[in-house]
Amino acid sequence: MWKPFIIGTILAAIIIYFLNSMMNSAMAETNTVSSTVVTNNTPPTANAPSVVVNNSDVCKSSGSIGIQTQILGIASGVTITDENCERIKLSRSLYAMGMKVAAISTLCTDSRVFDAMWHAGTYCPYESAIGEDAKKGWEKNKDKIPKGSLIFASMKEVEELKIKEEKKKDGHKGWKVFWALATFMLLPLL
Repeated sequence: MWKPFIIGTILAAIIIYFLNSMMNSAMAETNTVSSTVVTNNTPPTANAPSVVVNNSDVCKSSGSIGIQTQILGIASGVTITDENCERIKLSRSLYAMGMKVAAISTLCTDSRVFDAMWHAGTYCPYESAIGEDAKKGWEKNKDKIPKGSLIFASMKEVEELKIKEEKKKDGHKGWKVFWALATFMLLPLL
């Protein structure tokens, strides 16, 4: 009775040992394979270009940017023109050549300068006219005033208010006429 039990136990121990050794060898091979396959493939980086503006007499500034992901990298650089700097340099050049009115006209293309000149009572030149003649020219041709001018906005508001007041007056006249006609028509009925 003990013989089959002992033989079964021995066979079970051998099978368990055999399976355990197979499992250990399979795991060892997997570990060996994964530990020996080491890749160091870091993605390349997108380097932003250096955009250099060396000349101090140029009214430009520069900027660059680079973005890198695991799949795609993009880099770009641009130069930005400063229009106000250009306007000032042009005005200085004209003034240095003795073209004072042209220098002021160049600055007057900026709405802030236009407003400052208007408030000071020294109006920006208008088609070779200066002083009060220039003021009259600007008032007749408001569409040529630089965009963003507060003078233009206030003139436009004043005109709109005048139009609204005229419409109100006309509207009141219309009601007066209506009531006059209505009473005239109702008089025979009374």
